[in-house]
Amino acid sequence: MKRTSPLLPILAALTGLACFGVMDGFMKIAALGVGAYAALFWRNLVGSLIMFPVWLARGNKDGSRGLPGRAAMKLHLMRSGVSGVMAVMFFYGLARTPVAEAMALSFIAPLMALYLAAATLGEELSKRAVAGSVLALAGVGVIAAGKFGGRYDTESVHGLIAILLSAVLYAWNLVLQRRQSLLAGPEETSFFQTFFIFCLLGLGAWWFAPPPPAQMWLVLAASAVLSTGSLMLLSWAYARAEAQVLVPLEYTAFIWAALTGWVVFSEPLTLRTLAGVVLIVAGCLIALRRKPAQEAAAERA
Repeated sequence: MKRTSPLLPILAALTGLACFGVMDGFMKIAALGVGAYAALFWRNLVGSLIMFPVWLARGNKDGSRGLPGRAAMKLHLMRSGVSGVMAVMFFYGLARTPVAEAMALSFIAPLMALYLAAATLGEELSKRAVAGSVLALAGVGVIAAGKFGGRYDTESVHGLIAILLSAVLYAWNLVLQRRQSLLAGPEETSFFQTFFIFCLLGLGAWWFAPPPPAQMWLVLAASAVLSTGSLMLLSWAYARAEAQVLVPLEYTAFIWAALTGWVVFSEPLTLRTLAGVVLIVAGCLIALRRKPAQEAAAERA
């Protein structure tokens, strides 16, 4: 693959993560209204209907029409299974946890993903990527420290456990995302992941996904547009930049989660939160800074 400047992939990834952060707010509304399982099932139905004509019009990455090749389909199925279970657990936890807290807990995933990418994709793990991720994680810790001081009931504890388990799957999902993006185009990735998750959740829909009330469809439609758009942007980005370049950007989603929690759910933005945001951004800048040739050679030596 021809190496190009990572600027455009970085901008695409940042935009996709912003979409995901805002989408979490819509999904919390839906999960509180109809439950996490039902919210995901109906969102993915709407998303499939949106992306099907887009995929038909654009085709697959290799220019073919119809079903993609076996290798791509295997990755679509694998990532959809991981993402489906991950999402149910995350939104179950999100319904019981403030948005910013939930996002903070999930940020163990990018650190795990950096090492998984090095182990499974053969990427060279740079010192800058590790240092930037650790600094960004410290920013999340600063913010989370101001939020974890209160009492927790049983439901809150269940929510925290669900989010932590979801984060483990999310690390695997990030690595699969890189592999998938090398075989499939953005439209193909977005459609098949959305559709396969819909089919997976459809197995239990009769019991766990009753039709939502009329006023909830607009919320579900908004979350579907944001989700499918984010999937396309991230797929495009991961096809053009290494995972270790883009994974640290995952921490910027905390900024959008905090803003969404403040605007939609009246969760306050404190000085501690702002200090954490500074660390998050600084960590991303360190991880993304291009290394001088001499330093890169020294790391490989």
